[in-house]
Amino acid sequence: MQSGDTNVPGVILAGGAGRRIGGAKAHVPLAGRPLWSYVAERTSPQVSALAANGMGNFGYLPSVVDLRAGMGPLAGIVAAMEWAASLRASRVLTVAVDTPFLPDDLVKRLLSADGPIVMARTADGLHGTTAIWDVALADMLANALGDGVRKVTDWAETIGITPVDFPDQTPPLFFNINTPEDLARAEAWLE
Repeated sequence: MQSGDTNVPGVILAGGAGRRIGGAKAHVPLAGRPLWSYVAERTSPQVSALAANGMGNFGYLPSVVDLRAGMGPLAGIVAAMEWAASLRASRVLTVAVDTPFLPDDLVKRLLSADGPIVMARTADGLHGTTAIWDVALADMLANALGDGVRKVTDWAETIGITPVDFPDQTPPLFFNINTPEDLARAEAWLE
């Protein structure tokens, strides 16, 4: 964790089925390494603790169990909030497992803004799973899931999102790998 930051643990959201890329997205190899390892490498120096929310083995990372399986990324965010609360943290960072080019100053920049939900934004819009969340929102989010809410930004907007702008660059900082074509582009950028 970088100097000056508070106790902010992070969770890699890795619960998606990965149907468009052939399944088990978190473990798809990118230049010979599982996709999750790139996200962990970028994120772990920025947080007080790091875990993964999803199926499979994440090596050295502890697993955050999702008690609401099949309800999308919001369920993973609730699990992240509950885990962070168990660590006596008041906030938690979430990032998607398919974003290998996250910025090295992600947490520092997100912490520079105030609000219960501070979310990354680029010219192409908000990046709903790349955010710092107030863990006190866990019960409210769990109730929203029970009511059928599934889209991250839809729910977050009901609370209020504080966006933090990040520059457009190549490779894009929040590039999502969803298809074999996306994987090929990411591998080309890594070269």
